[in-house]
Amino acid sequence: MTLNRRSFLGASLAAGAALSAPRAIGQARPRVVIVGGGAGGATAARYIAKDSQGAIDVTLIEPTRTYYTCFFSNLYLGGFRDFASIGHSYGALASGYGINVLHDWVIGVDRDARTVTTAAGHTLPYDRLIVSPGIDFVEGSVPGWDISAQNRMPHSWKAGSQTQLLKAQIEAMPEGGVFAMVAPPDPFRCPPGPYERVSMVAHVLKATNPTAKILILDPKASFSKQALFEEGWQRHYAGMVDRIGPDFGGANVSVNPEAMEVDIDGTVEKVDVCNVIPAQKAGRIAEIAGLTDDSGFCPIVPATMQSRMDETVFVLGDATIAGDMPKSGFSANSHAKVAAMQVRAALTGSTAFPAKYSNTCWSLIDTDDGVKVGASYAPTDEKIAKVDGFVSQTGEDAALRKATYEESVGWYAGITADMFG
Repeated sequence: MTLNRRSFLGASLAAGAALSAPRAIGQARPRVVIVGGGAGGATAARYIAKDSQGAIDVTLIEPTRTYYTCFFSNLYLGGFRDFASIGHSYGALASGYGINVLHDWVIGVDRDARTVTTAAGHTLPYDRLIVSPGIDFVEGSVPGWDISAQNRMPHSWKAGSQTQLLKAQIEAMPEGGVFAMVAPPDPFRCPPGPYERVSMVAHVLKATNPTAKILILDPKASFSKQALFEEGWQRHYAGMVDRIGPDFGGANVSVNPEAMEVDIDGTVEKVDVCNVIPAQKAGRIAEIAGLTDDSGFCPIVPATMQSRMDETVFVLGDATIAGDMPKSGFSANSHAKVAAMQVRAALTGSTAFPAKYSNTCWSLIDTDDGVKVGASYAPTDEKIAKVDGFVSQTGEDAALRKATYEESVGWYAGITADMFG
């Protein structure tokens, strides 16, 4: 099925169509606070406000006034989209749905008192809390790199100014220069993302700097859609992309940002651009709130997205331990609809239907050469489990690959409208 804005929103509306029970006259509205305004948090805010028909007081806390999506940010790097096209504001959520949008940082959660504290000094009480903080980086996971080095060796794994910086560095590479990527270990945000990024960098360099080289330093033995990417690199960028896996030192990499060097198992290479994508964990506020376990991520109840640490708290998206589901914007949006339905049912007495989850990850390899992988999922007692799945095949014809790319463009329009209204 080809996804466009109309079909995506139609499916989403059908999934959350149950109306809330009416509240008694004069009864105080129950309060929901949502931390994080990305694919999980913004979607949850909109669905709770919309489907409760004003019966629930919804506050969304997000520090940025314009949210830049990580998904499709690689297409900006490749020149297929402009920067403004991946930026989205919260105005429609506030004006169209009555959501209280607070641009601030959450610095504390008191789960006993059921309050959230912000950097500006606000203390907000809640009846239910939704936490969708995305990811932070594991300190020391790439020796020689920490967040203070992000301007020399950008991560660009949180979209915005980092994405613009990386694009500028790529465009400024000397003729015949070297672009290096330190790829992250599992689990991490967007499993195909680093390899789509390599494809987009190669697309730019092929046109502007054809003698440049791309070096992937990868601690993993394999990666998502590997056969599809490697086929595409050979077809479009032959001789440009080299990947060093763990058998050849990719798991023993350190960096020297000041000297712009990478050390690969004792062999030092000079590079011109270095994209360091460190190991990841749940956003810091999840740890502060006591919602993480030893993995650094948040265990959840698969049927509801409730935290296993606190039944009044729901956790969404990249921060979760979501079983078979990957960490992606599509996944976070899917989590949010389940959580919104559960929160609305708990606070208004409306019906909560059995949870269903889905995900698709599209990747662009070159112009009109799109591939995808995806699945549907259902909750078990232990995890969110894969029910069935699909993946593009090597050797597909150009018409199918173009249709896959166009499908991804329709999906982006649909999901961002689903998030932001």
